[in-house]
Amino acid sequence: MQSFVLLLSWAWLWNGGKASEQKLFPHQPEVKLHGGSVISGVVDHNYSFVRQFLGIPYAQPPVGELRWEAPRPDHLPQSVNATSYGTSCTQFMGTIPNLFNKDVLEYNIGNLNIAGEDCLTLSIWTPQRATNLPVIVFFYGGGWYTGGQDTPYQIPTQWVERTKDLVVVVPNFRGNIFGFPNARGVKDQNLGLLDQRLAVEWIRDNIKVFGGDPSKITIWGQSSGVEAVDIYNYAWYKDLIVRGLIMDSGTSFIESGAGPRYSNFSYVASRAGCGSASSSAQELACMKKVDAATIEGVIADENNGGSMEGLAFGPSADEKVVFSNYTDRVQQGKLTKVPAIIGINKDDGDVFAPYNASGPDQTLSEFYFLQVFLCTTYKTAKLRAGSGVPTYRYVYAGNFSNISPKPWMGAYHQSELPLLFGTHGNYRGQSTKYEIAVSKAMQDAWRAFAENPQDGLARQNWPRFNARRDIVRWFGDNGTVVRNGYGDLKIYEDKC
Repeated sequence: MQSFVLLLSWAWLWNGGKASEQKLFPHQPEVKLHGGSVISGVVDHNYSFVRQFLGIPYAQPPVGELRWEAPRPDHLPQSVNATSYGTSCTQFMGTIPNLFNKDVLEYNIGNLNIAGEDCLTLSIWTPQRATNLPVIVFFYGGGWYTGGQDTPYQIPTQWVERTKDLVVVVPNFRGNIFGFPNARGVKDQNLGLLDQRLAVEWIRDNIKVFGGDPSKITIWGQSSGVEAVDIYNYAWYKDLIVRGLIMDSGTSFIESGAGPRYSNFSYVASRAGCGSASSSAQELACMKKVDAATIEGVIADENNGGSMEGLAFGPSADEKVVFSNYTDRVQQGKLTKVPAIIGINKDDGDVFAPYNASGPDQTLSEFYFLQVFLCTTYKTAKLRAGSGVPTYRYVYAGNFSNISPKPWMGAYHQSELPLLFGTHGNYRGQSTKYEIAVSKAMQDAWRAFAENPQDGLARQNWPRFNARRDIVRWFGDNGTVVRNGYGDLKIYEDKC
């Protein structure tokens, strides 16, 4: 018996633990929901400690008469095959050259995935034998136009494999004209945000059987996903469900550009064969019968011609989910009191400015950095801290060649995500020890916050932000893994 134990131990060490994990853990894990449905997942043999449950429906398919309707809970069958990603929501990628469709396709803004309307699913990554672990729900970015749970740089398998004590969930939600129609005759204009809320409700009701703690849910967003997180913070402040907010590069103060009220939808309708409608009801009924690819094709044709602002579809103020004055909401106390992490990337503005071989237009880059990212996050942090809400600020400043292929890119918009998800070394070469250290520091901070939003970051020596003591946590700045300080932020914030 003793020799058998020694042999087993030797096998564990020889294989780095993987061989034994593969014997101990099933490759097709199953969980049973309270309603009786059995969800069958999958295990990647390279990351055998992680159970993946992919493409689980959380709402009825928003097709046919349910197009442009609020999401409705789905009734799952007795058996659900959750071994592959579901369809990403209908989207298009513009052909006007930019960094994300030319140089860094791993953010999947290049429409590398299959897209369609039957897309309201979520994917769960959870450790083997997990029990009551903190849960992070990620709302992806993409300008309200693109994105999905199978984005290569944003798959959390390696993060969960490393920590072994965190559950990550990524829901799909409707975007562009299908999620934010801004149309006459539509009862709810901000459907993508309602999708997210229903997904959070599903997670609350079901995550326990996947090893998560429904009382420890944090929502995290990046770019337009940040707007979603902050909007959620105001829309459902009386029934939040979640207990922590993480906002990467932006807040609800970003002008999301829903476009002129109703006119963009009607213009698309006229191009899609519904121009003869004599009323808003007829227009909507006609548009519900038009193939989704035709509708998206009209928008793509217009925007690829350079008129992105002319056919923008994003959140619009309805005073129910999206509000027209968030400063007033704060002053009235109509926001959540849960802690938040709010941050930016040092070079957030660069990818939005025209660029050549030597870099972006610096004037436009600074304009975008200030007006879209720094000033909005600074304003939100001040308002929250001034209301006594625990708030933590950060700047990501890393510059790593395997995620920043052009020498001038630096800490560009989205570049923190590969470090957080642990995917930084998957493309364009291995990561340096320094890059790995920064990645671990960020992962550990997000994990500590999810476990204990009130005090978890204190153990990371990350002070709270307040108006009198402007302390910001820097990640990957000038050879340091982490540091606390303010640096030259003050110079820029004086311009806000």
